[in-house]
Amino acid sequence: MRNKSIFIYSFWIFLSLVFCCNLSVLAQNSTTTYTDSVDPSSAKDAISYKKQRDIIDIALLLLHKDPNKRLDSTQTKSMKIRLSISPIIEYTISTGFTAGLAAGGAFVTSLKGNTNISSFLGAIKYTEKKQFLLPVQSILWTPGNKYNFGGDWRYLNYPQDTYGLGGFKTTADRNIITYKYIRFYEFALKKVWKDFYIGLGYQLDYHWTISELDVLPGRITDFQLYGFHPSSFSSGIALDILYDSRVNSINPEGGSFFANFKFLQNSRRLGSSSKWNSVLIDVRKYLALPHKNVLAFWLYSVLTLNGTPPYLDLPGTGNDSYNNAGRGYMQGRFIGKKYIDLETEFRFGITKNGLLGGVIFCSAGSVSELNTNKFETIFPSVGAGLRIKFNKFSKTNVCLDYGIGIKGSRGFTGNLGEVF
Repeated sequence: MRNKSIFIYSFWIFLSLVFCCNLSVLAQNSTTTYTDSVDPSSAKDAISYKKQRDIIDIALLLLHKDPNKRLDSTQTKSMKIRLSISPIIEYTISTGFTAGLAAGGAFVTSLKGNTNISSFLGAIKYTEKKQFLLPVQSILWTPGNKYNFGGDWRYLNYPQDTYGLGGFKTTADRNIITYKYIRFYEFALKKVWKDFYIGLGYQLDYHWTISELDVLPGRITDFQLYGFHPSSFSSGIALDILYDSRVNSINPEGGSFFANFKFLQNSRRLGSSSKWNSVLIDVRKYLALPHKNVLAFWLYSVLTLNGTPPYLDLPGTGNDSYNNAGRGYMQGRFIGKKYIDLETEFRFGITKNGLLGGVIFCSAGSVSELNTNKFETIFPSVGAGLRIKFNKFSKTNVCLDYGIGIKGSRGFTGNLGEVF
């Protein structure tokens, strides 16, 4: 089994690189996106970029083309939308192998001042576990970053493993839940001081055609004890408070800080199946170390303050916005009314040209128990990962991680951009 996993993982890396190399030819016909922390048009940064290499550079060298000509496309900032379409090859513990197509775009709303890059990304995916995903996510910054608008829309047709509530569950408690799901999140925030924002948002989560599979006759699952319903509807208003000093959210630099607090109130007046509210806490700190290494810390927590959220809206491993919390555990491996996860990651370079890097990470999580609503267990994880520079201007990495948890949990995950 171990050799099979290594083979599958190696094959996935190979396919990813092949697709990236094919896309690099198309990339030469579009303007390269970069963050405000660097200026490829300056002599100093131009020399630095000529010494760096990424996957696109490697592909160009294989095609006997000069990768340094890419610097010409970054000489002038433009307000036009930079579009890209690419095939998807992914692997996660929760989905297995995933294939699909992604389309994204990046642009700035003003050429004056330090306006952050706005972006949108949509995809259509199908997994080896017969899961269908259609996510669309967007971030819009107005001129001077005075306002920030964010959206997260999703449609899922999703069979998913579930183990029940709390931290004591083992693989023997596993069964499958199938459902269809629509998410509609929209937020609007206003700058009130420097990197500090405050605003409101609306969140809708609708699950229907919910059913349980692989349940032995006579067995009562936690889903049934918690309150099984064939559908659930959560609709609420959220107060959103944000502090974000990161210039590049794809690969934050040392010295930056991020903190986000969301207070969500779901109301029957807005159509919710039940009345409940929660608070989301997301705090990230990045310390600069010698040789451009970074030590990163992440606190992620969702706490139900009162009421009873629907089972499929409960927080837990992998249930954050980008399904990253608790590497080493599949999505929903541990869930409860309250969830907290602490992660630390050391990020370092391997090659001088910046093409390869690595990470070592560890985490500790906990969920509340069904009967006591208290944290009674801790599920740790450790792991390591490889970083392959996909785009040196935006500092985007292909991230390949392997995490090991407890009770037999382990596996690979992949991301485009850092986990946090």
